[in-house]
Amino acid sequence: MSHTSPQHRRLPAPTRPSGGTLNRRALTLGLCCAALSVFVPADSTFAEPKPDPKRLGVRTIAVNATPISYFDRTDSARRRFGKLTFLGGLKLSSEEKTFGGWSGIAVDPDGRGIIAVSDAGLWMTARLGMKGEILASFDDARTGPLKAMNGTPLNRERDRDAEAVELVSGTTKNGTLLISFEQNHRIGRFDIGPGGVSPPRSYVRPDKSRGTMSGLLGFEAMTLLSKGRYRGSLIAIAERMHDSTGRHTGWFWTNGKANAYTLSDIGGYDITGMASLPDGDLIILERRFNWLEGIKMRLRRLAVSDIKPNANIEGEVLLEATMSQDIDNMEGLAIHQDRSGAPVLTLISDDNFNRLFQRTILLQFRLEDDKASARTEPL
Repeated sequence: MSHTSPQHRRLPAPTRPSGGTLNRRALTLGLCCAALSVFVPADSTFAEPKPDPKRLGVRTIAVNATPISYFDRTDSARRRFGKLTFLGGLKLSSEEKTFGGWSGIAVDPDGRGIIAVSDAGLWMTARLGMKGEILASFDDARTGPLKAMNGTPLNRERDRDAEAVELVSGTTKNGTLLISFEQNHRIGRFDIGPGGVSPPRSYVRPDKSRGTMSGLLGFEAMTLLSKGRYRGSLIAIAERMHDSTGRHTGWFWTNGKANAYTLSDIGGYDITGMASLPDGDLIILERRFNWLEGIKMRLRRLAVSDIKPNANIEGEVLLEATMSQDIDNMEGLAIHQDRSGAPVLTLISDDNFNRLFQRTILLQFRLEDDKASARTEPL
């Protein structure tokens, strides 16, 4: 989401006593400083202007990748978080002004190739390098502008606000994509090949039977249902569009018809990402910000059997992370399977082109077998 996303910078490097646990006084001070002093309005002078894709072509860019070795700031040795195992991450940076605002991500089936889209109307492809099962490098990055149906770069800022991307078929080098946009709400079907992302072949427009999405709170999350009665259907949910009972509003499309459903609002989080598991269930990425607590992130699992017209869905909370964990403004989510068949979740953050106070980070978690994780360990 552009403009209204919270602003967040990395906490100062803490001092460590023996055993790898942070000094509590230092942690408390760091969290208070972060919550009270580093969250600034998105139109702040600290934020850089968004790049104008009308002046950009497809090109290679240099991206620096710094490993993120642990997720929990209070316990660097901890890897397990309920049913999720932290596999590592990368802090990404670049001198290129086109780099930033990455709001959606898709990953190849082999877990190596990626594509990300930004709310400035740009796409980026790259290759992830691994050291064992841990993220180690970010290579071969290319970027270019998203286009209108006539083949020209998207002209208006309200048309460029891309928030999610889904790989429909093929790979991020040669395949078919879905990309969702907010402000001018729509979901487009695109091809990708050697020349980058093509003009859209078609668009799905929002259903208005349940009301109208706010300009900056629209199609933030979408994917395809991979199993179940509605297999192959496009499913999406608004970042923040509540019904009369306070539930989030979403839709899935069958035979060209939009079917509405709702998702319980637990604690005032916004919806920022969505991806399908191999068994057909969905993972929802959520984010919350307030001045007293700072930024929070949540992952929730929805059973595919619960996806029905007019359904009211609760889901299972897999993870809630706070500023005690190494998170930022997490907006993009993708899922692939590792060599053992276990689902791997890849998350990316949107820095809002505010490089002084926010970061672009990639995080990866493996979802462990439910039977081996009967008890969810709290943070």
